Amino acid sequence: MTDPLHAELLELAREAARRAGELLRDGRPADLAVAATKSSPIDVVTEMDIAAEKLITTLIAERRPEDGFLGEEGASTEGSSGIRWVIDPLDGTVNYLYGLPTWAVSIAAEQDGETVAGAVVAPMRGEAYHAVRGGGAWATGAWEGERELTCRPSPPLDQALVSTGFNYVADVRTHQADVARRIIPLLRDIRRGGSAAVDLCDVAAGRLDGYYERGLHPWDLAAGDLIAREAGAVTGGRPGERPSWDLTVAATPGVFEPLQQLLEDFGAWHD
Repeated sequence: MTDPLHAELLELAREAARRAGELLRDGRPADLAVAATKSSPIDVVTEMDIAAEKLITTLIAERRPEDGFLGEEGASTEGSSGIRWVIDPLDGTVNYLYGLPTWAVSIAAEQDGETVAGAVVAPMRGEAYHAVRGGGAWATGAWEGERELTCRPSPPLDQALVSTGFNYVADVRTHQADVARRIIPLLRDIRRGGSAAVDLCDVAAGRLDGYYERGLHPWDLAAGDLIAREAGAVTGGRPGERPSWDLTVAATPGVFEPLQQLLEDFGAWHD
């Protein structure tokens, strides 16, 4: 049975993600400008990115003023309730800038450091994903009603379709490209979608057998990690560790361990 508090947090996460997704989809100006830069000139923060985070934090703070926040665009407050919201208002910024559809709003709620609810909305796909701890993972989309998500049956590693992502810093990206070059011959194929949140949800939905990336922040993965796990996937970082900046891996149960070990052997966790 779902904890009533967790159910409340999930509904608020879903509402905030939906409203932010509508803002981003419908309010994108034709002359979208760059408001600032992140780690390099390629990694941009857009005006809409900042506006979406403001919408999310304002809505949540009105409903739950004692909660804390950790957001990509600067929202960071401790709170006093034991609940912290981990927010990526626009995951896949470069895709959004270029008019590509793979971008999303990602919102997770943590209780005492553990993710208990998460929502990811991908407006240009017309899809929304959500999960509450112990309650499975679900999605709405072009199909009728809500669909429970289940990751794919595990294939042999050499028949696995795996997605990854690359850092915006050139030297780091070069190393990641070398890891990808070495791993591609050992898989069915590799994809690069451009949104960690969407990739994690695609593992949950059975569209990918696995996903890995180095350099993810908590807001990149918090909601998607819960959704993937609730759909039956296994997630982690380096062997014996949780997903982190060093490495995030999510895959069907039979693919996870051999994929994780390959990434360890190939040094995917360092620059």
